[in-house]
Amino acid sequence: MHKARTLSDKFFLFIKGLAMGTANKVPGVSGGIVAYVGGFYEELIYSFQKINYKAFKLLFNGRFKSFYRYTNAQFLILIFSGSIFSYFTVSQLLDYFIKNFELYVWSAFFGMIIGSIYYISKQINNWEFKTVIGVVVGVTIGISISFMNPAKENDNLFFVFFCGIIGVSGMTLPGLSGSFILILLGNYVLLLVDSVNMLYLTITDIFQGDFAFIQDEVRMKYLKIVSSFTAGSVFGLVVTSQLLTFILKRWHQLVTALILGFIVGSLGVVWPWKQAIYKLENGMILLDSKGNKVLENYKRFIPDFTQQVTWIAIAYIIGGIGIVLWIDYYGKNSKKI
Repeated sequence: MHKARTLSDKFFLFIKGLAMGTANKVPGVSGGIVAYVGGFYEELIYSFQKINYKAFKLLFNGRFKSFYRYTNAQFLILIFSGSIFSYFTVSQLLDYFIKNFELYVWSAFFGMIIGSIYYISKQINNWEFKTVIGVVVGVTIGISISFMNPAKENDNLFFVFFCGIIGVSGMTLPGLSGSFILILLGNYVLLLVDSVNMLYLTITDIFQGDFAFIQDEVRMKYLKIVSSFTAGSVFGLVVTSQLLTFILKRWHQLVTALILGFIVGSLGVVWPWKQAIYKLENGMILLDSKGNKVLENYKRFIPDFTQQVTWIAIAYIIGGIGIVLWIDYYGKNSKKI
């Protein structure tokens, strides 16, 4: 897994991290799909798996270079730098497009996921009975998750830690959207919107030399939430990567089949033609503590093919498929160079 990287390699790893971070934030879209199609999924899992007892022993003994090489730290730093950067840049832009051009954004993602299904299906060399069962199980779980109703927001730090463990699944399990799981747990707005915004404000204040936020109870509450969520995410990454490394070595084709099933099952979540259904209380739309509408689920429908907007959306779906096929083509040709 360890290899010398050119400046171009480092740049594209950062861009891939940027794409993965952006995808992780979108409900229904899995950052793991980006990792899989981008050709760095197994290295990602391998690198997470290296964050173990031996790594911490090297770190505490002051063997920083050995720790850096052992954990494949350069790769992780580039990927996570891109992911973190996306939350304050591309993700903000994506939020704008979802708000103003929701149908087209979902259409593009829907197309990209269809393209991912084609890409991942090619990784299965042997369509035996257990492989087919793996796909069916993955589809069943994916569909079941998509029809669950969201819970209420909960800022208990132990529950936030649990959300971190579950939410990070979108990075390690392609097809399982961490953001959508957080919606089901009721904490999407709390953890990926409000807390991220508060963290951004805090970082800005620190760079400006303003530490007045330490006296701000609301700000400190959010920083505790961010810390707990981050700790849960790191714990989840380490544990799931250990398990996935073990499984991938022994049942690679079966795991690929399950991933394919997850992705197929997730298509219902990102179906472009849907209408949000919000929770009601006494005939009024229920709002959370921040004044945001509380999502219950989506009502999906077949589009009207006589409308121009439908055909524009279909064009975006085709474009999304084209993007994934281009990434596949680029990956194959770059290996030949």
